[in-house]
Amino acid sequence: AASSLGDWLKEEGVPGISGLDTRMLTKKIREKGALLGRIEVDLDAPIPDFTKMHSPNERHLVDEVSVKEPTVYGKGNPIKVMTVDCGMKYNIIRQLVKRGAELTVVPWDYPFASEMHKFDGLFLSNGPGDPTMCASTIQELEKVITCPDSEVKPLFGICLGNQLMGIAAGGKAEKLPFGNRGQNQPVLNHQTGECYITPQNHGYHINCETLKPGWKTLFTNANDGSNEGIAHETRPYFTAQFHPEAACGPTDTEYMFDTFLDACKNPNKGEKITFPVRKPAPSRPNVKKVLLLGSGGTSIGQAGEFDYSGGQAIKALKEEGIEVVLMNPNIASVQTNMDSKSQHKADHVFFLPVTPDFVEEIIKKEKPDGIVVSMGGQTALNCAVELYNNGIFEKYGVEVLGTPIPVVIHTEDRQLFSDKLNEINEKIAESYAVNTLEDAVDAAKKIGYPLMIRSAFALGGLGSGICNDEAMLRDMGTKALSLSEQILVERSMTGWKEVEYEVVRDSRDNCVTVCNMENFDPLGIHTGDSMVMAPSQTLSNEEYHMLRETAVKVVRHLGIIGECNIQYALHPESLEYCIIEVNARLSRSSALASKATGYPLAFVAAKLCLGLPMTDVINSITKKTQACFEPSLDYIVTKIPRWDMSKFEGVSTQIGSAMKSVGEVMSIGRTMEESMQKAMRMVDPSVKGFQPKDRFETLEELKQELAVPTDRRIFAIA
Repeated sequence: AASSLGDWLKEEGVPGISGLDTRMLTKKIREKGALLGRIEVDLDAPIPDFTKMHSPNERHLVDEVSVKEPTVYGKGNPIKVMTVDCGMKYNIIRQLVKRGAELTVVPWDYPFASEMHKFDGLFLSNGPGDPTMCASTIQELEKVITCPDSEVKPLFGICLGNQLMGIAAGGKAEKLPFGNRGQNQPVLNHQTGECYITPQNHGYHINCETLKPGWKTLFTNANDGSNEGIAHETRPYFTAQFHPEAACGPTDTEYMFDTFLDACKNPNKGEKITFPVRKPAPSRPNVKKVLLLGSGGTSIGQAGEFDYSGGQAIKALKEEGIEVVLMNPNIASVQTNMDSKSQHKADHVFFLPVTPDFVEEIIKKEKPDGIVVSMGGQTALNCAVELYNNGIFEKYGVEVLGTPIPVVIHTEDRQLFSDKLNEINEKIAESYAVNTLEDAVDAAKKIGYPLMIRSAFALGGLGSGICNDEAMLRDMGTKALSLSEQILVERSMTGWKEVEYEVVRDSRDNCVTVCNMENFDPLGIHTGDSMVMAPSQTLSNEEYHMLRETAVKVVRHLGIIGECNIQYALHPESLEYCIIEVNARLSRSSALASKATGYPLAFVAAKLCLGLPMTDVINSITKKTQACFEPSLDYIVTKIPRWDMSKFEGVSTQIGSAMKSVGEVMSIGRTMEESMQKAMRMVDPSVKGFQPKDRFETLEELKQELAVPTDRRIFAIA
């Protein structure tokens, strides 16, 4: 940031308050609706007489903010659009002008109906306040929408523009008790069945019960059922209550500007608006009995985190009336609990290794209709790939639920993954997939040192690491190839930020990012060995949404169904980024994200595996809303790993891209400092918090600890 928030507010003359309990304030507003308030600086001042206070709800706010004279933007552009300014955001002007529109922006009370013959379309902007105060705009609109068929021009309204159009079309403007605010509001498109995540900021909506014939609801808020837009059944008139242009929020609906301007360019301007329709969703799998693969025996890289996902999956499957067969060799887990008090338990549990031979035996014995392979970490995924390649699923007629196995192979095989991302021009590090040590050395000559090697289909980053020269490459490459048939030799991006997004997608192509996390350590350290904070602490709004858009694009292109995790390397001083990997399964980060946000990722993913759309999965916390939303956090979560290297003699304490931690803690705080202090104290009771613990005899020793990370680096920073 160029300055502090406090300095910026002073420069702009905006009063700010700190130290308020915003949750208590929110509760009061929720109970009473929007309230008239006043900031008192003098604690001893008498209680104000609120009856004499001037309410902004009684001011004609649109008249205060609208332009006073017609203004032209994008002069000379081919598509001529009449634009009614009720308090228009600059980004609406940018979005339309960059797409080739010349905007003639007029005041809210301008008699625009008589001039529509000069233009290709009409745009109604957003604005503040009560829409019923704009009576002259509504009268002009009534003239426009009742014109003869030969004079019809496309019409698009946003926010207040939607309310004005709604009133002109016979609807009623009603004040919502709280209004819809924020950048994570889910909206259903009735024409296509899609659910968008949208930015919103409005206090009124249109009651559509009194709409005139020929008009219909186009968009509805998936949370409270309020109207989010209307459309004409035969003419190219449509509106959106949300903000497709918002630069602070998701850009999922920005395409609506293209839809509007395409209609303006269409010589047959009388046709109704139609949105691009996605491919029809596949039919729901018809399964009654499902085999769920747990993780292998407890080891570094697979332990309690997959117990969480499996336990949640059993609960979800049982809710849908499915008979569940569980394979998991780990007796010390919640999901294998067969206690009569256990509310959500599997019908049959087999304490057997998750290997192709044993899985085939269970398939023979239990004859399941379907199999869930994404809840048992890398072990279950590798086993499923082998079973698929051997034709076992086909042989016994077992349907793989959720992400198809060919998609899993595309994410795990480094060369195929690279090829898939190149199809959509996405950025990954320069890399070469090799099967022999000599090929790895040849690849290194093209990339240059230092470089990174990664094993395909590996658990916990096993066999990966940074190589500074050929000798290191030969040593690490030999070890990596003993664990995996293929290794990836790639450009090292040590020092870049490492960021992750948890993404959920259903069979109808609805896609949301549930949580984004940032590693405290830069790239080069395995996520399981790094401190992680959610939400990300150093990303700008532009960086956050750039990576969010990419995540949605990649997951849709790959065809993942259920939950996955995408990891990025982001340059600390530019917008350059690379995709490191996509895990087409529940991961360690998924368990953290679920607990950090309250969004049960594994539970939702299991439901989506059964073909349910996200909008039909009820939010288990609110019991009213549904799963197609993106949580927003007013707190910070910190995860710190726990290592037990002191128990073993001769073990290197250096940490890197292969995981060494044996556990982790998660803390929640209202600030980064509070959250981090709590986590450090939880890892080890002898730690008092973020302060020096080890003594460094020389400055060189301290610099060495900072440069070459070990499990003690946080104390070196302190």
